[in-house]
Amino acid sequence: MSIHDLSFATGDGPHKPVLLREVLDALSPGAGEIMVDGTFGAGGYSRAILDHADCELYAIDRDPTAVATGKAMEADYANRFHMVEGCFGDMGTLLPAAGIDQVDGIVLDIGVSSMQLDQADRGFSFREDGPLDMRMSMSGPTAADFVNTADEEDIANVIYRYGEERASRKVAHKIVEMRAEAPFETTLQLARAVRSVVRKSKDGIDPATRTFQGLRIYVNDELGELERAMQAAENLLKPGGRLVIVTFHSLEDRSVKTFMKERSGDPSKMSRRLPGEPEVATPTFTPLTRKAVTAQKDELRANPRARSAKLRAVARNEQPANAGGRK
Repeated sequence: MSIHDLSFATGDGPHKPVLLREVLDALSPGAGEIMVDGTFGAGGYSRAILDHADCELYAIDRDPTAVATGKAMEADYANRFHMVEGCFGDMGTLLPAAGIDQVDGIVLDIGVSSMQLDQADRGFSFREDGPLDMRMSMSGPTAADFVNTADEEDIANVIYRYGEERASRKVAHKIVEMRAEAPFETTLQLARAVRSVVRKSKDGIDPATRTFQGLRIYVNDELGELERAMQAAENLLKPGGRLVIVTFHSLEDRSVKTFMKERSGDPSKMSRRLPGEPEVATPTFTPLTRKAVTAQKDELRANPRARSAKLRAVARNEQPANAGGRK
């Protein structure tokens, strides 16, 4: 299958993998190589990679529904596709446990999947009523647990930091005020509370969007997962191995951009620092994208979700991985 033959006018189902052409182009899977889809979801990237090249692929997901989908898919690609249950931030231990110490490519699609958003009972959507859950792994504290027990200041900080909601203090105060009468149990309860204190923006975005985003990222430690995954990729990728990451909002993209910039700096400038300044990490990656790659017009017409997607990619060089994480 040629990358440029891909069409976005139709899809294999309701869940279209975003920036698929661009992912395949940057990941460049080859025969005999080992690929990793760290965020399996509905399996769109995994299938496309396996159909594109006679490679082997390990998929990771913490969502039990996604894992079940992956396990069923193993029969379609005998001995080439392997489903691994767990957090993609733990790939540094999950893959060696599966007998894989080095790989040729890793792709990550960060954030909530459309499959999760479409299931009201998962509690991710503020448009459909369901339990206020938001857990990708279906284990651990829920979003309801947090909003019903956390201090007002902690709620405001989470919504501001992870949702970038300017009215976070108003939202937090309203939550604490309303939970004194009855605990929050459903998504629409929370959405109504937020909408009562946050005005609708000129671009038509629902007032509850940023609050729900902030709570989801916090409940699932999404930015922590991303950070751990990028550091693990530095250890797992062979020289020449590709790391491709697709993000959907500024917090994720900022983290990816910073990591890739730090890890692919110009070696000639490594010693140019003032006395007392921290040592700069030795470059371990080479940029594959000069700036963020965005969706083409045909994909935007077929899949509005692609509007906010950004792709960044780097290739591993022969330098040893930096010990101890970020410098």
